[in-house]
Amino acid sequence: MAAVVCRKLPTRVYSRGMFCKSTWCTKETKAVGRGQERNDAASEKSGTTILCMPGASAALSDYEVYLNPAAYSSSQRRTRQRELAELGDHSADAFLLWLGNPCGNLGGKKAHSTYMVSCSRWLSSGRNTLLELIFSGSAGRPRQSFRQLAASRQDAVTQEVDSAEVYDTKEDPRAFQKVNNAYKALCFDSLEQGETLSAGEVERILRDVSILKSSLSPDRISGYFQQLGQSALLGEEQSVAIRRDPRFTMLCRYATEHLRGFSSLQLIGVLIALTRLALPPAHPFLHPCEAEFCRRVWDMGFEELLLVADLWRYLGRSVPRFLEMVASYAGVRWKALSLPQLVQFIYIIGENRRAPAELMQKLEMLVSLYLDQMNLEEVGAVCLGFFKSSHGLSENLMKRIGDMVLAHVEDISNYALVNVMKMFRYTHVDHLPFLKRLGEAVSDRVPGMGTQGVMHVVLSCASLHYRDELLLSAVAASIPSKAPHCRSKDVAKFLWSFSSLNYEPPNVEEFYRCLTEQVHRKMQEFERFPEHLLTALLALAFTGRYPHDLLDVALSPQFVHLALSSSAFELKRDLFTLEGSVAIECPHYTGHRLPLPLQEEISEALRAFARQEICTKPEMTEAESSLRVLLGGPEYVKNHTILPHARSAELEVHFDLSGKPLPFNTEAPGKNKPKRKLNFSGIQVTDLLISQLTKRNCPGAQGPAETSAVAPEGDVVGPEAGFQDHNRRASYEAAFRDGISLTNGLLESLNFSKVPAKEALHQPDQLPETPRKLAIQVSNRNHYCHSSRILLGLHSMKRRQLVQAGYVVVELPHWEWFPLLKRTRSEKLAYLHQKLYSALD
Repeated sequence: MAAVVCRKLPTRVYSRGMFCKSTWCTKETKAVGRGQERNDAASEKSGTTILCMPGASAALSDYEVYLNPAAYSSSQRRTRQRELAELGDHSADAFLLWLGNPCGNLGGKKAHSTYMVSCSRWLSSGRNTLLELIFSGSAGRPRQSFRQLAASRQDAVTQEVDSAEVYDTKEDPRAFQKVNNAYKALCFDSLEQGETLSAGEVERILRDVSILKSSLSPDRISGYFQQLGQSALLGEEQSVAIRRDPRFTMLCRYATEHLRGFSSLQLIGVLIALTRLALPPAHPFLHPCEAEFCRRVWDMGFEELLLVADLWRYLGRSVPRFLEMVASYAGVRWKALSLPQLVQFIYIIGENRRAPAELMQKLEMLVSLYLDQMNLEEVGAVCLGFFKSSHGLSENLMKRIGDMVLAHVEDISNYALVNVMKMFRYTHVDHLPFLKRLGEAVSDRVPGMGTQGVMHVVLSCASLHYRDELLLSAVAASIPSKAPHCRSKDVAKFLWSFSSLNYEPPNVEEFYRCLTEQVHRKMQEFERFPEHLLTALLALAFTGRYPHDLLDVALSPQFVHLALSSSAFELKRDLFTLEGSVAIECPHYTGHRLPLPLQEEISEALRAFARQEICTKPEMTEAESSLRVLLGGPEYVKNHTILPHARSAELEVHFDLSGKPLPFNTEAPGKNKPKRKLNFSGIQVTDLLISQLTKRNCPGAQGPAETSAVAPEGDVVGPEAGFQDHNRRASYEAAFRDGISLTNGLLESLNFSKVPAKEALHQPDQLPETPRKLAIQVSNRNHYCHSSRILLGLHSMKRRQLVQAGYVVVELPHWEWFPLLKRTRSEKLAYLHQKLYSALD
């Protein structure tokens, strides 16, 4: 006989283990389930659209992305379902069942998530009965002891990875804490050894919890947590077994009831134990713990606050409200911070990714004060903290840091050196002695550095426009071996750095082939980070390389929608630059193109930006005004963007084949004003007019004085001469009695042609000549590599495309034109005249 027992549970509170499965997962079903969850999550994010190359869909089932984006991006609000999925332990459902309210990050807008300490009556002993029913075996699962749980854990599959490529997002940024014992009181030491508990002792503690239940005191609860935390030193297997044991969940429930009864040291001890047990960051018990720490901020010492903040960081839990309160605390007492407290606090700020600007200015003053006492690892930690929080350091302080690293570059670790380079990149401070020494030192370190570290070094050099061929050659030589370890970001930044610096290494073909292959293999990553695909394709476009299959993906409607809607970056300009380059340099491309309305929108925005920010620069306006004087007016010069997708402006002028400037700028100032024009219709051209215009020696053109004074040889002089002259004038008047109209063609022939007027009247009509268009580039030092005359990749590509568009490129380099800005107008005109007409020859 079968019976059904029904229990009414609180709304939204249930145990998935009770109702969603009748048998426990086997190894096979776990693997299938996890793979299905990954596929479902990828499909939900992109609207069931997965980017892949033609013929590559069969490989998607085995594709995995080995990265942790959460370590590089700001924290995001997560749903309850996603938090539970991260837990992975069945105890999470049970804990939610007891609390009766969903967990969430502090400050999130969720209903019924208010933490209240005075809830012991509501969490009465009746719940204990329910707890025992849930985990007793009534669901068909035999209860397992601690030893059985620890023994049944499946061994993880290990992969052999190059040691240089192993990056620990928790431990590597904390390397500075190991060089000074003063940090022991400020941070969590995962390697600290203490007394460990055997499996039998752990079983005894958990048994006591199940027996004592609600009679547990705060002191005993705190002691149990600390003992269980020590047992975690035996290995991860014991930690997992403890977290999954329902009696540990019961202990968390009783700790929630007695949180206010803990002293600050006891509460910190509980958090240390939870950190040692590697409690998942979304575990429900951490939410009331966070709220209690927030309540006690102003009653704790700064060392205790730094330790608690470090524990939250090590757990991987985002606690924005707590850190805001700590920042307020430090803003009041910042002058009293010691050197270790300062460095540790900057590290915490960097990991949180934000801090008030006023506070960061105060901390910068302390950094300047303590800099000479810091070691190189602490300097690297300070640079990384300011970099991650998007706050820069002053130029003077950066030069002091550069001098400090320059003097001891052999002693600094790769990680600290990369952090210093990140800060130089962010502040755009050019410290040439430091950069030169860096190129020598890093070139030898490249084979032993991780791929991400090498990428950041090269990216920093490219951002500073510093082209060190020794360093770039060493990096290019290591790319074939490092390419398989690249993330999508690494591939894109490597390509952009080399192409931006306009450098082709000795192994140029192998270099671009390896990285382009990785672009094809990272198509699924580009679904999450579309900006990296555009960066990679733009970098290839700088060098004149256009893979049509990748272009077809990047310009497809699906990817354009993804790039414009889901990315945190403004990608419209990148899409438009790619589209414009394809239109000019890929005439045989037949794939997707950017929609015309979107092109027009971006083009107009870029033109408006150029008119306000680029065309109004002093070097541009001075060149424009000088060309107007030289060529004859504003209608002969146009200051605008010829290629909007190239993101810069040029001065455009036109010449005919004979070298005469042509007016073409219909938007020139005063071009539409009414001008006085001569109406040539009805004007009769007589012999005298033709004679005067062409300056020919016609008889009717000479005056009486000239006629009487000068007589051609053989002519009759005297009365007969007058009679002959009268007859000759009468014949001319008869020839031009009706006159001829003075047309435009006749005027052009009379005024500008070197051909005699009579001959010009008989010349046949000619087709209009194609003007010679000149694009005058007024460059500045930001268009070139640092301390060189080598153009950067974008500007080199623009000049190449201007030539393909039919323009003659005329350079006004900054080392020639800028000194002339302080010289006389005549010197400027002479310089421009020489530049223009030498380009026409």
